[in-house]
Amino acid sequence: MKRTIPLCMLAAALVTGCSITTPEPDQKGIVYDAGMFSDTTFQNCIEPGARDVSGWGDQGFVYPNGQRTFEFADKQGAESKPLSVVTKDNLEMTVAGVATFSLTTDCATLRRFHEQIGLKFKAYTDEGWNRLLGVYIGQPLDRAMDAAAKAYGWKDLFSNPAIKQEWEKSVATYAAQFIKEQGGAGFFGGFSVTLQQPQPPQGVRDALASAQQAVEENTAQKAKNEKARTEMEAIKALVDVLGPEGTVMWQAIKDGRVQFVISDGSAVAVSKGGR
Repeated sequence: MKRTIPLCMLAAALVTGCSITTPEPDQKGIVYDAGMFSDTTFQNCIEPGARDVSGWGDQGFVYPNGQRTFEFADKQGAESKPLSVVTKDNLEMTVAGVATFSLTTDCATLRRFHEQIGLKFKAYTDEGWNRLLGVYIGQPLDRAMDAAAKAYGWKDLFSNPAIKQEWEKSVATYAAQFIKEQGGAGFFGGFSVTLQQPQPPQGVRDALASAQQAVEENTAQKAKNEKARTEMEAIKALVDVLGPEGTVMWQAIKDGRVQFVISDGSAVAVSKGGR
């Protein structure tokens, strides 16, 4: 939110005794008459990309205009670490994601925002803006995620995409309400939220992986048992038809260990060795 004033403009300001406020295209400004011989009073708002030249000693402030984000993730540059929620069945989970919003563009509302909140946090600076986001976006969002999570069990939030999507919509509804309550006025709008899959503690994830592995192993063993049962039933059927010795001979022929050679009109069994 820093302003860049060309040297020629700065020189002109020094010569003429003017104050220059120049919002960037993604910023909106607000100017106060704060001269040496006057009270500090509101003067006007400045549209994005415009330039305001005011009297000596006047004060100009710029704030973000348009969509902004509040990211809560375990990575550099995020405004916050992942947030935590407690589910209906009392399991704490961590959630990463991003909230999008916009600061009011209405001049009268921007003035109230500046006077009630912006000045206190020095939100017209990068550091002050980030501190403000933690209080007026981060804290209500944390409350909203907790409030919405109370309606769901942790397994549903973790593994059911439809439930997770339903919960995400509920979070957005709660957050819009709580952010408005926190600010005391409609300073922020256009709120939406995108949440990643909530993560249970590592121990729970390890237990889930072990349980899934056991299920897969059990399924594989059942398949082996079923195959063995089928083979036993087939052998029993052969024994009933061929008898024990006939079954052994049939299996040997099937495996290629015995073959029949026709000699002088007689069939002779010839062993190929092996078992």
